[in-house]
Amino acid sequence: MILFHGTNTDIEKIDLSRSLNHKDFGKGFYLTDSRDTAIRMATKKAHLFGGKATLISYEFDESALHSDLKVKAFPERASVEWFVFVDANRDRANTLPIHDYDIIVGPIADDGVVLQITRYRENIYSAEEAAKGLQDKFLDQQYYFGTEKALHYLKKSKVQIL
Repeated sequence: MILFHGTNTDIEKIDLSRSLNHKDFGKGFYLTDSRDTAIRMATKKAHLFGGKATLISYEFDESALHSDLKVKAFPERASVEWFVFVDANRDRANTLPIHDYDIIVGPIADDGVVLQITRYRENIYSAEEAAKGLQDKFLDQQYYFGTEKALHYLKKSKVQIL
């Protein structure tokens, strides 16, 4: 399977220590199976941080999903479990990782999800109400790689400056 990473510079070697905290699934390396989504991310990063919009393709050995790695696969649509998981990972009060998964696959939390998280944190919506409000919305999928062991299943195949 081909996965894409949109960024503002080429990445010679993935360095998990450079990953940011408080992302959807925690500190890790993120890819998507949607080329268009990765291109949008690359364009956004280049605009915000400089550099050139760069699309990096990786071959992902899907046997990883059925290996000895700890893998979590959420449904493609928003669920209460996914919503609460994303909220916990994005919560800056959590200073330690909230999970020990090697790979996680699930929806990308876009701006609409952020709005629902805000309403949930302000006790306007319950987690169930927030997730239900997102279930009709298609959210692109993301692949999280959180350990060196997981990264062994990725092979960089192509770099495109956009």
